[in-house]
Amino acid sequence: MHRDQSPLRARSAPELVPSLFLQLDQMLDEFTAQPIRAEFRFDPHMPAVITVAFQAERGPGITWHFGRELLHRGLTSMSGCGDVRMWPAQHRQRPSSWLLLESQDVQALFEVPAAPLAQWLDASYRITPAEAEMDALDWDDILMNLLDNPTEASD
Repeated sequence: MHRDQSPLRARSAPELVPSLFLQLDQMLDEFTAQPIRAEFRFDPHMPAVITVAFQAERGPGITWHFGRELLHRGLTSMSGCGDVRMWPAQHRQRPSSWLLLESQDVQALFEVPAAPLAQWLDASYRITPAEAEMDALDWDDILMNLLDNPTEASD
């Protein structure tokens, strides 16, 4: 998925799966990491999409939308293509995965702690299993948004 340029807005379902706050390491170069806080949100009305708000220490934060399956697979194997890729990190102090985000404006590599993300994703799959993800989508609403905003849909 991509940076928050779309009309997708995650609603939260805190009573079901509360937001997950993680401290990620953004790799500034091969040896320098900068901590950054990220909030992962799951919406049972859009279960295939995970919204992640990256909260910068200084300056504005940025929100990206990821496929839940991409994050889940990225914990154990190479996942994604294009703007977003995720794969397990090798030989790190803690079990983690690399998350690479690319767009015209930004390229960023993050080290994501694997265990808390895996547990949180498992909780989201207990609420909406993978095979039921598309059942929860409001196709009429999606089509109306596409037809009402054709220029936004093509971004």
